[in-house]
Amino acid sequence: MKMIEDLISDILKGAFMRCNYDSVYGKVTLSNRPDLCQFQCNGCLRAAKEYHKSPQVIAEEVMTQLGDVSCFKKLEYVKPGFINISVDDGLILEYINDMANDISFGCEKRGTGTTIVIDYGGANVAKPLHIGHLRPAIIGESIKRIGKFLGYTVLGDVHLGDWGLQIGLIITEMKRRFPDLVYFDSNYEGEYPKEPPFNISELEEIYPMASNISKSDSEYLKEAKKNTYLFQKGHKGYIALWKHILNVSIDDLKKNYDMLNVHFDLWKKESDVQGYIPDIIEDLKNKGVAYISDGALVVDVKKDTDKKEMPPCILVKSDGATLYGTTDLATIYERNKSYDPNEIIYIVDKRQELYFEQIFRCARKSNLVSEGTKLTYLGFGTMNGKDGKPFKTRDGNVMRLENLINELIKIVYDRVKEYDISTKEAKEISRKVGLAALKYGDLSNQLSKDYIFDIERFTSFEGNTGPYILYTVVRIKSILEKYYRIEGDLNDKDVSIISPTGESERKLMLKLTLFNQIVTNSFIEYAPNKICQYIYELSNEFNKFYNNNKIITEKNIKKQRSWIKLIILVKDILVNGLDLLGIEVPDRM
Repeated sequence: MKMIEDLISDILKGAFMRCNYDSVYGKVTLSNRPDLCQFQCNGCLRAAKEYHKSPQVIAEEVMTQLGDVSCFKKLEYVKPGFINISVDDGLILEYINDMANDISFGCEKRGTGTTIVIDYGGANVAKPLHIGHLRPAIIGESIKRIGKFLGYTVLGDVHLGDWGLQIGLIITEMKRRFPDLVYFDSNYEGEYPKEPPFNISELEEIYPMASNISKSDSEYLKEAKKNTYLFQKGHKGYIALWKHILNVSIDDLKKNYDMLNVHFDLWKKESDVQGYIPDIIEDLKNKGVAYISDGALVVDVKKDTDKKEMPPCILVKSDGATLYGTTDLATIYERNKSYDPNEIIYIVDKRQELYFEQIFRCARKSNLVSEGTKLTYLGFGTMNGKDGKPFKTRDGNVMRLENLINELIKIVYDRVKEYDISTKEAKEISRKVGLAALKYGDLSNQLSKDYIFDIERFTSFEGNTGPYILYTVVRIKSILEKYYRIEGDLNDKDVSIISPTGESERKLMLKLTLFNQIVTNSFIEYAPNKICQYIYELSNEFNKFYNNNKIITEKNIKKQRSWIKLIILVKDILVNGLDLLGIEVPDRM
């Protein structure tokens, strides 16, 4: 289905053309003054400059062409150059009835044939997820879901860090603690144990201790770097330990991501692309793209148009070591080779903007990616405490993501447990509501902006919050259950939504027609916050309608059935919108 704005725009564009004006001036938008009209066209003001006429003359000419258009209830010229439009209820009714009978609620599968890879994990093995991993995970998951809903082939990649110094540090600390393990015996020829010599709790204790020691003990750090080198060169015992680290870490990461309702299509790792690096480096040398500077191999990526300093992209350091950038270039190459994507999106902290600009320019200059592949960097802002500083625990440490989730769930559980429900159900409701509070509180903000993490506000059942949206859905479910108990199931294919009898009903219907537009724009603009704002406004319109009408006791059967079908559509749109945000809905609250 076309967006309703486009349907109305097409009519206005035809009128502009019949008056010998460019059709571009017939573009219609939703009115920013809903008290005056539903839609507005601002083209007369801009056309006046090109055609050297007054906006009013152009508007009157155009409106004359629209006099017999049945779908318009009211057309009015307003200075300095607007055409205010209110449409006939019939147009809205036809639109929302079509939405109600469409599995995608009118959203076109505009992404068919387009492949997108989204890099939105960034977790490292052997390290627990902390709150810094929250934003990329839930933003990326939402953009991926929206894209898939619109028909795009979207592959979400966790892109695990598993090849750096942290592996050498763990090996060093394990060797210090357990020198007799077979992994450290250079004469060992047998099969290495299938069971790891540590569990996730022990592994998560080993790495930070090793990291702290290395900061003050230069010999320890030197040993860790040596072990990293040996591991990367294929030391059998160290490779066996690394595989244990991977298995234990990935199992735990999947558990935590599942808790967030975040699911990756690809569990690729830095190690997966290491085999490409030697050939890429050699190719860039042969092409003359890479050259030696102060002992390091670099690629110059600056442009004549740059207004700020753009350092070269370093591929190999003077000591022979490759960097994260080298791995990221190889990853772009591997993604291009394996999936031939139309776009690769990186969702990363906004402080890494310069780094990704270097990487993208280097990939382009080196022909590591197809010319038609779009490389997109989405830099997200930080989650701050009420003091305006990055959110931390009371003792000043970075909070583990699992602990933050559990804290939110407990806050909700302390409220829910007072209801007359089982402990099991209370815990399940608390889990869904707590995660909704966390994810909606984050996603409702513009991606690039910093925001204040306010637990009290996010968990409130009032205002622009996740729990408020969930409560609205549960309220509709309750109304429908009452109706079904009294009247039986509604055969909604034989029922149509009929003309509104009040303004709150009309506004609710109009808000429903915007779903297609909101979902499409939220994907084009990488802006899940647009869906948050929409479902919040839709919830408000529903609650106004509900307070103005007695649905269950309505005596007019045709009107009552129309209302039931209407609120089913509202429920389905809200549930679908929440699902695009990665938020689950409880059966009751």
